[in-house]
Amino acid sequence: MRMMPAIRSGVATLVAAACIAAVPVAHAAPSDGDAAREVLRASIDAYAPRMAEVAHALWEQPELGYLETHSSRLLQDELAEAGFEVRAGIAGMPTAFVASAGNGKGPVIALLAEMDALPGMSQAAVPRRAPIAGQDAGQACGHNLFGAGSVAAARAIAQWLRETDRDGEVRVYGTPAEEGGSGKVYLVRAGAFDDVDVVLHWHPGDGNSAAQARTLANISGTFHFTGVASHAAIAPERGRSALDGVEALDFMANMMREHVPQQTRIHYVITDGGDAPNVVPDSAAVYYYVRHPEPEVVRDVFARLQAAAEGAAQGTGTRVAFEQSGGVFSVLPNDTLGRVLDASLRAVGGVGYGADDTRFATALQETLASPPPLAKAAEIGRYSADGQSFASTDVGDVSWAAPTAGIGTATWVPGTAAHSWQAVAASGHAIGAAGAEVAARALALAATRLYEDPALVRGAREEFERRRGADFSYRPLLERAAPPLDYRATDQD
Repeated sequence: MRMMPAIRSGVATLVAAACIAAVPVAHAAPSDGDAAREVLRASIDAYAPRMAEVAHALWEQPELGYLETHSSRLLQDELAEAGFEVRAGIAGMPTAFVASAGNGKGPVIALLAEMDALPGMSQAAVPRRAPIAGQDAGQACGHNLFGAGSVAAARAIAQWLRETDRDGEVRVYGTPAEEGGSGKVYLVRAGAFDDVDVVLHWHPGDGNSAAQARTLANISGTFHFTGVASHAAIAPERGRSALDGVEALDFMANMMREHVPQQTRIHYVITDGGDAPNVVPDSAAVYYYVRHPEPEVVRDVFARLQAAAEGAAQGTGTRVAFEQSGGVFSVLPNDTLGRVLDASLRAVGGVGYGADDTRFATALQETLASPPPLAKAAEIGRYSADGQSFASTDVGDVSWAAPTAGIGTATWVPGTAAHSWQAVAASGHAIGAAGAEVAARALALAATRLYEDPALVRGAREEFERRRGADFSYRPLLERAAPPLDYRATDQD
């Protein structure tokens, strides 16, 4: 049985096609050597240079949540060119889309494609801190790679379905505003995944793994305080400081930390605190997140936070209004799908560095504290299905709507943290494109195995139903009626 080697990142340009470098892998997925798998391999080989170009185009023009007009259109065009039927503007989100291919007679396998960037993360693709002049946002979570890699996988799967005359449908869901906007929740609420059999996804990272883990559910939003302005020295008695309301809330929230369940996370940032010390501010705002593995715990703790906000307003003579921006469930792991992904990822192998990549990675690691060896990029991590991640993602709500599993690949230099300038730099470098290619190959390989073995799809559904529970009824943590399409508008400006 032929084993696929590690993917080596391109060294000629940032968007060069990934080359091949021999790296041992543990084992290969079933049927990897047959003719059908060659169709899959050849499709990704042919598209890899274009995938890298697409990823870099999204990196060069980073767009924030719900504002991903160029990014969404580019991904849609790549799928339409490959024969996918595309529907845009779904679930009340102009940049959301679903693209489908296949005959619709077999299992429906969905791939997720994220694309939004983060504010304040501008960075050139160099191994030193170097913001790009005139640009604020940056792909600090690698969603440019996420979107491009998922499109590459979907195109290969669609071609495999056609050339092998297999029954089945592959879909790509373009999912905006993962970073705090909870875009996928609106898709789930609209029933977009009701007829989906399996959902596969991936995420950029500093290593390769198919380990399945629960994440943290969260609720996020902004408390807007309104007071009365006055001269802080001449007539302080006439003023009622909105900032006092914010600070009173923050003080009470910090006191709450001692009296919340273990694993609860509470964090905030003051987004409006006034403009001048000698003016009593009549408006102020603070943006909060509350997280915990259990959605109901998040709901309870946030209700206590809202009560504290009312108390803060009452005590400071101000008024408060809450505007929710996000709310997501924790991810529901699926071991059946996780093992399929693990076998596929091991068959593909990790990322091997060429000489130029090694120089870039070595220089970048000098900015990190205690980084692991660069060889980690070529390794596949140990598989497990019972881990606990302390991140949050709107993939969580999807995982309670349909059997869902994902992988992470080494798009970043080992030791790199998400939401860092180092992640932005690697996401715009050939190292990032090589990691996205690993993801595309692994997702495509896993999908074809699921199409070939209906028992795996049934097993994933049975596990999903068991973990979710017979009495489960979906009650979203996100309660606002419509997506906050302007929640990043100020950041974009």
